[in-house]
Amino acid sequence: MQSEATIPVVEPETDVHTEALQRLEKKRDFRGHLLAYVLVNAGLWAIWGVVFAVTGAWFPWPLFVLFGWGIGLAFHAWDAYGRLPFTEEQVRREEARLQQRRTQ
Repeated sequence: MQSEATIPVVEPETDVHTEALQRLEKKRDFRGHLLAYVLVNAGLWAIWGVVFAVTGAWFPWPLFVLFGWGIGLAFHAWDAYGRLPFTEEQVRREEARLQQRRTQ
């Protein structure tokens, strides 16, 4: 006789649970983005180093990628770690402002 193991299913009961999952996903996605940034830029600098050693071309062209992509990475970090969720007071004030605009 085979016994069936039951796996407990965790169902989101609150908006807090859903919000927590979304924030964790954003943080995980940022870490993947950061890893890609570091690996690609390390590779570009390695290529530049080889070219510099062979030809003597000194212009550090990987800086364009480093800074350009870095701007996007900074915004992604802010979205994942810096942006705070709206408070109930902020939501109520915005609802009141919209309601007032509709009645005018």
